Amino acid sequence: MDIQALHQSSIVCDGHCDTLMRVVEGELKLGERSAEGHIDLPRLLEGGVTAQVFALFLEDRYLPAGAAKQTLRMLDALYGELEANPETLLLATRAEDVERAKTLGKVAAIVGFEGAEALEGDLGLLRVFHRLGLRILTVTWSRRNQAGDGIYEARTGGGLTRFGLDLVAECNRLGIVLDISHLSPAGVRDVLSSSSAPVIASHSNAHALCSSPRNLTDEQLRSLADKGGVVGVTFVPSFIAEEADQANLDRLLDHVDHIVQVAGLEHVALGSDFDGFGPSAPAGLEDASHMPEITAGLAARGYDQSTIQKILGLNFLRVFRQIVG
Repeated sequence: MDIQALHQSSIVCDGHCDTLMRVVEGELKLGERSAEGHIDLPRLLEGGVTAQVFALFLEDRYLPAGAAKQTLRMLDALYGELEANPETLLLATRAEDVERAKTLGKVAAIVGFEGAEALEGDLGLLRVFHRLGLRILTVTWSRRNQAGDGIYEARTGGGLTRFGLDLVAECNRLGIVLDISHLSPAGVRDVLSSSSAPVIASHSNAHALCSSPRNLTDEQLRSLADKGGVVGVTFVPSFIAEEADQANLDRLLDHVDHIVQVAGLEHVALGSDFDGFGPSAPAGLEDASHMPEITAGLAARGYDQSTIQKILGLNFLRVFRQIVG
């Protein structure tokens, strides 16, 4: 198997990064290669990444009153990068945009919200943000918001609020992918039971291999698979191994193997969380330019070409197409 040719011919989708926070703070211009962080356009292209979900995450200092304004500021920063890099970056609001990016040798930028705080409890804002490009919504970050409880509030046993249930229904209607990463266990159950469409966990690993509360239990993995969704294995060291300094590519691939065994090979994807977990990345996954090492690692474990291409991006793209169009 020619690993380089396989990787370069594949659609590679990364379901989550926090790089836009660096852009909006003036720390990074996407078009310029940086010696810091994990992602910029040169490294995405070198790593063969076709589609990158840029998460819009709100720090506590913007909550509650500044949530919508800061989100608009981040969207403005992304649109500025789209204007500054037309030869290498395009906005993806449909699956065909991802395929077009592959054909053109560009990176498709997908807009995701990491938490529903920007909506300020108003579905009208959801509809406006959808018009501005929102296509993936992580219902909560780990804290509580108007839609429900995140994993930090798991002790309460709380899940989605009434607004949260209305939000699920409106996302289903609009064609916005619902993301259960960061939700409390009750919230995960609520989304899976109330959504009429598949859902994703954009950046989570297997709890059976690493007991971080952010990882998914086998029961959750099976339920998500039954719904037709995907799990994006994440590169966060503390989600890969109990001792973060022991996290590496091989340990990440153990999570891939486990999720394939529990949920099925149609339900595994990638969700790096690059630029969301500090400067140290697992060995073999130092930044976006190292994505081909995942292809090599999967091949070394005996996965065939078709399955590797599904894990790299086609599983994610299948769900994206089914929901978004």
